[in-house]
Amino acid sequence: MPELPEVETVCRGLRQAMEGRVLARVTARRPDLRFPLPADMGARLAGRRVERIDRRAKYIVVHLDDGQVLIMHLGMSGRLNLWAPGGTEGPPALHVHDHVVFEVGNGSRVVFHDPRRFGFMTLARREDLAAHPYFAHLGPEPLGPAFTADYLTEALLGKRTPIKAALLDQRIVAGLGNIYVCEALHQSGISPRRLAMTIPGQRAERLVPAIRDVLERAIEAGGSSLRDYARLDGELGYFQHSWRAYGREGDPCGEPGCSGTIARIVQSGRSTFYCSRHQR
Repeated sequence: MPELPEVETVCRGLRQAMEGRVLARVTARRPDLRFPLPADMGARLAGRRVERIDRRAKYIVVHLDDGQVLIMHLGMSGRLNLWAPGGTEGPPALHVHDHVVFEVGNGSRVVFHDPRRFGFMTLARREDLAAHPYFAHLGPEPLGPAFTADYLTEALLGKRTPIKAALLDQRIVAGLGNIYVCEALHQSGISPRRLAMTIPGQRAERLVPAIRDVLERAIEAGGSSLRDYARLDGELGYFQHSWRAYGREGDPCGEPGCSGTIARIVQSGRSTFYCSRHQR
């Protein structure tokens, strides 16, 4: 599933393609994705101007000029593909898994492609977003000002779950996923097995900037391309070439002065990659 850096990369592409422009036509080519689409979604979106596009956790949030908000989630295999006019050829033929088509007033076309249909879209009112079921439970954004060592210290007090699981809990911090938690724990030298209640204090002081750094570097690289993910323009992300822990089972740790190797364990049904010598 695309994680925060991948979704942020898609949002940046959408901003260039759609912000300030009118949606000339929106076509839902099937009635549902993971959940049913709003029955009148095309009619409600046609003619609306896109005011801005935000990201909240792993959600894409499109604000429209009439107060409506389109909420999109890419799911496991969802992609948004952009075609822009300028060449001699017209837009490519639609694929069977191209489920929602956004035609922008400048002639561009954005297509939601999702072979497994685990993605979803819904409409809400701007004033209802904070209390929306998708958002009401979310913790602070890890790149936002509210995510500090003091906040994390307070959030983890008394928690006996492993820190890896705690960081994946969207109620504690929004948008983190398996890849980037593994990377941040490796960078900060903290074992994924360590109980969350032991992180407050100096370890939190190391972990918060490590999380920020990993996410910022991943966004700069366009995210990590695994399986279906690509940027809006079809280019792949490149951060997978910079992984220090994730997916590197059996490789040297790479931390200066460490002779350990990366091991893989399973926590809560997910693969965790870490170095037991470097991460304590």
